[in-house]
Amino acid sequence: MVLVVVFGVALLIAVLLSGLAARTVLSTSFLFLVGGALVSDGFLGLIHITPDSDIVSVTADLALFAVLFTDGMHVSFPKLRENWRNPARALALGMPLAFVGMALITHYLVGLDWTTSFLVGAVLAPTDPVFASAIVGRKEVPSKLRQLLNVESGINDGLALPVVLVLIAAAGPTSGHAEASLGKIALELVLGLVFGLVLPFVVIELVRFRLLGAEPKLQPLLPLAIGVTLYALCHLTHANPYLAAFSAGAVLTARSLEAKEAFEPLGEMLAELAKFAALLVFGALLTPQLFGDLSFGGYVAVVLAIVLIRPASLLLSLVGTRFTRQEKLVAAWFGPKGFASVVYGLLVLQAGIPQGEEAFTLIAVCIAFSIIAHSSTDVPIARLFKVEDIAGIPGDESAPVPARDTR
Repeated sequence: MVLVVVFGVALLIAVLLSGLAARTVLSTSFLFLVGGALVSDGFLGLIHITPDSDIVSVTADLALFAVLFTDGMHVSFPKLRENWRNPARALALGMPLAFVGMALITHYLVGLDWTTSFLVGAVLAPTDPVFASAIVGRKEVPSKLRQLLNVESGINDGLALPVVLVLIAAAGPTSGHAEASLGKIALELVLGLVFGLVLPFVVIELVRFRLLGAEPKLQPLLPLAIGVTLYALCHLTHANPYLAAFSAGAVLTARSLEAKEAFEPLGEMLAELAKFAALLVFGALLTPQLFGDLSFGGYVAVVLAIVLIRPASLLLSLVGTRFTRQEKLVAAWFGPKGFASVVYGLLVLQAGIPQGEEAFTLIAVCIAFSIIAHSSTDVPIARLFKVEDIAGIPGDESAPVPARDTR
């Protein structure tokens, strides 16, 4: 119950400061991260959470599912068919370059073996747009840039997961059974995709029957029911819930724009709450001991991952595109590590591989630094695109209501 009280107080403070946060380098994501750290064993000792606590994996899992479900709803297939080349470049070239680059600096600077180094690279390859909402959620920012960041981050989670699972199998005690693990991983991904495509399609078709359908005030609960059912179904069958969530959100939008529009305000708020809860719990893991366990080479690797590996890999993938220089630099900078990396890092820690704890320490510090760096720079960078009124604040009648979450 102490954790609930801490979350409630942190939420209250975040709401009261959200107007200030939306217009400055302060961010609500950072507030929850710091709040979790302050109440942990490393400081005030109000809550006691370890990386193997169930609440850590559950909150991160729910947050990632919720974020991917709502992100999927922002995918426009007509627009994607017209502008698929840029996201494809980022996923097919930029992501592998970041993966390999991170593996190289992990091996040579941190000293992890090659398999574990590539595992760290795979965990940190996915990006998350929720820590750059002033960019991806503003119409003043060019649509092709917003679409690049949204589509890339929505799909790269699912692409990284099989690589993470295969490398865990190769690095762990059961490495001799990697081929069997590969078949199991493929089955889980296929099941997740099938569930994500079929369930919302069937439900939307049922709604179109004359005797069925939701009354207006209950319409937002239809996509919510689909999401809850899908989440439970995936965990009961061991299907991949993240691929299912993103594909279900996309199908829901494609089949029923009305359902998407009815659910969007509720869905965004639920995703925000799940995100804040996960950040609070993750912040509780960021104890002074964890930061002290990372070597100097590890800190150098973290900095390089944020300021060199991601920017260089994406800039190379965008060579020859019609992005302006400013747009390329913004896209290259915003490669924050988010909930996918948190969940995959926990998988690494809980797998019992020989260098799992060292790998998790590097991953956790990198995620923390990334959240701070990216969530505190989206507002200043958004102003480069003439985004003057970042959020609608009471008393400021000229300020528009933001299209996405409030950082």
